[in-house]
Order: sequence, then structure tokens, then C-alpha cells
Amino acid sequence: MASRFIFSNILRRQTSRELARKFTRPFASETSFPKPITHSSVLPNGLTVATETNEFAQTATVGVWIDAGSRAENAKNNGAAHFLEHMAFKGTKSRSQHQLELFIENIGAHLNAYTSREQTVYYAKTFKDDVNIAVEILSDILQNSKLDSHAIERERDVILREQEEVDKLLDEVVFDHLHATAFQGHSLGRTILGPKENILSLKRDDLIDYINKNYTADRMVLVGTGGIQHDKLVDLAKKHFSSLPASPNSLLPRSSHGEKPTFTGSEVRVRNDELPQAHIALAVESVGWTSQDYYPMLVAQAVIGTWDRSLGSAAHSSSRLSQIIHENHLANSFQAFNTSYSDTGLFGVYLISENKEQLDDLVHFTCKELWRLHASVTEAEVERAKQQLKASLLLNLDGTTAVAEDIGRQLITTGKRQSPQEVEAIISKVTADDVRRVAGEYLWDQDVAVVGVGPVEGLPDYNRVRGDMATNRF
Repeated sequence: MASRFIFSNILRRQTSRELARKFTRPFASETSFPKPITHSSVLPNGLTVATETNEFAQTATVGVWIDAGSRAENAKNNGAAHFLEHMAFKGTKSRSQHQLELFIENIGAHLNAYTSREQTVYYAKTFKDDVNIAVEILSDILQNSKLDSHAIERERDVILREQEEVDKLLDEVVFDHLHATAFQGHSLGRTILGPKENILSLKRDDLIDYINKNYTADRMVLVGTGGIQHDKLVDLAKKHFSSLPASPNSLLPRSSHGEKPTFTGSEVRVRNDELPQAHIALAVESVGWTSQDYYPMLVAQAVIGTWDRSLGSAAHSSSRLSQIIHENHLANSFQAFNTSYSDTGLFGVYLISENKEQLDDLVHFTCKELWRLHASVTEAEVERAKQQLKASLLLNLDGTTAVAEDIGRQLITTGKRQSPQEVEAIISKVTADDVRRVAGEYLWDQDVAVVGVGPVEGLPDYNRVRGDMATNRF
């Protein structure tokens, strides 16, 4: 403890320029080992096949990333994408549910899927010698799901129970409310599971209609990572996915999700004094995946950072906001976020506090730190944030499944994959001036979406929060 205290004092005496030089060093991923290469090919029907081979890996991950999620739905069929995710494992025209499950277990593979607002993903992790079987299984469930009416009726109860569990996760509740109020009247503002009435009313025809419109070759990327060769996966794709049709609008850029949603400055308050903690989210409109300001916004997010008082190092966090909150006991934790979509995004801070008497101060100082990103963020803060961001991105690429996730997401959202080394180079070029510029453009004096759930009587009035995002009188 003593040495940490001395080190902390030494850091305080150094200038921002000295700290910036200290933190500027080669990134940990720069080694003499050969760098993995992502190969991609496009089949005649528009299906993209991408691989990153690791010749030493004994396992592989193969999956299909589909450029469609809940955003591709309307009010009537909201929840269809997630419902289909459940039905994919309930049997195909050639295999019953039991046969499908037994087949996967017999080869020791793991089959999974998930749905997000703009993507649906089906993937399998298996031994490298069984990649051909995994690809055939994925092809079967995507193209030949039986969608039995009796299975659909049984699955309604399963999804309703899942919805009940999600409703108990207050972070999920807060971010669903945040999307709903920020993107009012747009499909991006709807929940992924859909409302209860839709879960109870969706029919087989609704699911088939969603498949016909969205499960097309030009909106899919077949990804393989680990112990797999690119040419082999291309051959498997030709064998099992060549019959997939292309959509009528296949000439549109990938991730073209229709009209850009309008961001609405607004608020949602769900007061429940029986909850022990207030959950608050503040957000402004951010940028999409392809924006040139995407990485400067990620660096700005890293400057604000993440903090949790239960962690042993909570009192010594480098984030200015964490120091203010810790010293004044304003919150239990907070997390800055920059959630991007194809053409828009949300940048903000999610806060949890049991100190319901000082929510006004908590929101005030949070807005102050967001404003300070534009006014006076230092070179040292930016350099530290860049290093933390690089490390975080690399740690998220641990394993074949994580690499497959990265490749699939990037190819779906931007049409190409930037390697970790390319991402590192881009982040390294971000300067304090860049952070000040994007903060001034996207954060300062912008409309804000506010959500409060729990004992939020002390949450300041919306106009007060909006004013704090614009004033420099701190």
C-alpha cells in the first residue's frame, strides 16, 4: 500500500506532457510472430465467406452472421427474429429436435445463437475435423427449419419466461427504455424479445415471412476461425449455401437498414421506491460503425471509464468522474458506453446509486465530466484511455469464437475486417484535439435521453439535465 501511495504522488507531480510520453509505448500485440490474415470470398449468390486460420488450433468456430435483427421488424412482428432463434433448434425437415441435439452431442460440439437489434448469429464450436459437419448443420437449421406449429405454441411459454427473467435485470430494463425514448417510433427503439402480445400472437407465417425477407445470401457472412482452411470453407459454402437466394435489394450497401432514426431528447422515469438502488442512464446521439469519428468516440468513452466501489482499487482509479463520485459517496458504480449501429448510436453513462438523496449531484457532476471532454481533457488522460482501449479490444479477441465474432460483426457492419494491428494504429493516431472535437460536436449542448428506474424521486428535472449538458459554468 505504501509503494502505491508513493507512486500515486509521483504521478500527480508530473505534467500532462510527461505522462503522455510515458504512456506512449509499443502496443502489446506487436510481436515477431506471424500475424493472422483474414481471407474473404464472395459466392455468386452474394454470400460472403471469411476465415482466419490458426494452424496450431485443434478446434474451430464456424458461424453465420445475418444482417438482420429486431430493427428489421415492424410493430406487428416485433420479436420474430428472436422467436426464430429459438425455433432453429426445434427440428428441420430431415432431423427432429432430438436427432439434432444428439448429433451435436455425439461430435462434442457446441451450437448456439443470439439476436441483437441489427444482427442474428448462429454458430458452432467444434473439433477442426468436424467443421464440415458443423457447416452442414448450420445450413440445415437456417434453410430447412420445420417451424412446426405445435413447437411454436410450446416455445411461447419459454420465451415468456425468458422475458420475465430479462425484466429482473435492471440494466436490460434501463437500456430498453433508453432505446425506446431515444428512437421513438422507430424499430431501433423496440425491444429484441418483443411485447408480450406479440410473443403470444406471432404465427408460423410471420416467421416464414421474416426468413424470406432477411435470410438471404447477400445479407449473410459465413465465418470460420481456428483450425480451418479458407478454400475448404469456401467449398463447404458452395455445397451447402449455393441455393440461398439473394434479396431484391441486394445492390444496396450491406447494413442498409432503411431510414435513419431520429434521436429524440426525452426522458423515462419508472419510480419504484422498493428497489434499493437508483439506476440512471444519460445518453446523447452517437455515431455509426462506419463513421470516421467512431474510434475518437471510443477513446472519449475510455476517458470517462468504468468504476465500481466494490473493487479493491476503486479509490485509485484514474477517471476524474470516479474520483469525484468516490470522495462524495455519490454512487455504487458507473459505466460509460458508446453503442453503435449502422447509422447512429448512443453515447452516455449508466449509473447505479443507493444514495438517493444526492442524485442531483451525481447527474450534475456526470454532465460536468461529459462537458469537460470538450473543454479541457488532457493529453495524459487521452493517452491512458488509448492504452486501456487497445488492451480491452485485444482481450476481447481471446479464442476462436471471439475472433469469429469480430470478423462477422465487422464484415456485416462495414464490409471489411480491420485487423487488431490496423485498429491499434487508428487508435494510436487519436489525439486530445480529436477527443475535444468529437465531444464538442456530439456531446456538448446536444439533446439528451434520460432514464431513471428505482427510487428516482431525487433525479433532477429533465430541463435541468439538458441545461447541464450545455453550460460551462461548473
